[in-house]
Amino acid sequence: MRPTTAAPKEATVDKSIEQMSQDLARAGYAKSTQDHYRRTIEALSQRFGRPVDELTREELREFVDVTVADSRSTSTARHKISALLFLYRRTLGRPQDVSFIKLPKKYSALPQVLSLNEVAALLPTIRNRRYQALAMVMYGAGLRLGEALALEVDDINGARGVIRIRHGKGNKAREAKLSPSLYQWLRQYWDRERPMLPFLFATREGKRPTEATLRKALARAAKQARINKRVTPHVLRHSFATHLLEQGTDLRVVGVLLGHASLSSTVRYARVTEKLVRQTPSPLDLLPQRRW
Repeated sequence: MRPTTAAPKEATVDKSIEQMSQDLARAGYAKSTQDHYRRTIEALSQRFGRPVDELTREELREFVDVTVADSRSTSTARHKISALLFLYRRTLGRPQDVSFIKLPKKYSALPQVLSLNEVAALLPTIRNRRYQALAMVMYGAGLRLGEALALEVDDINGARGVIRIRHGKGNKAREAKLSPSLYQWLRQYWDRERPMLPFLFATREGKRPTEATLRKALARAAKQARINKRVTPHVLRHSFATHLLEQGTDLRVVGVLLGHASLSSTVRYARVTEKLVRQTPSPLDLLPQRRW
């Protein structure tokens, strides 16, 4: 007689993690952030083999210490610890359990920026017209990569000179500027490529570009244009903001165009505007001229 084998136990679903996922969605967090937070908390539960609402304060301390030590960057550590804070503060309603946590200090690096000449050299070097159009929109209107990829044909309003962003950061809608030159360029792109509706950057068969393929296209074009900088989609957005500021556009206007919730996010770009630095007088220069 064969010995009976016990049926494997089904993995129990941690209800707290499921609830956190719902809370993140309700709060309008980006899908990528929702997924990252969930993976972080699942790793927390697996580390100690128990539901997260049963973990002790000392176990949470251990998890934070290991996270900070093992993370490749401060940004990664902050993101993982932020997931923990969201879980205990927002979902579980137990902020006292994580009151000991202080996010690692964020290093605010100067954003990489292309010069006008470098942008002029880069864009024609992108051979694929669909990727070229995406790059034109990110630089010409200051869009984030996800915002550009999600554009639909009806979002381009030439009569009003605006681009409608349906789901910006924080799931907030806004309007970006559509310049006459960008509008004409997009009309030419449309006439030649005829993307399958509704998406502006789909192929005729309906296939849409991915973030990875566009990043590779930009890197390849930068190399061919002999630009000795790491060119990413966000560098185009940085360059859009910096070039506007150098032309005298008000900081608050640039913040609105970028979709920033706070002016402090826009101030970063003012730090890299070399033209403004050169043109700003020193108080010493304002003194009456005299011999010292």
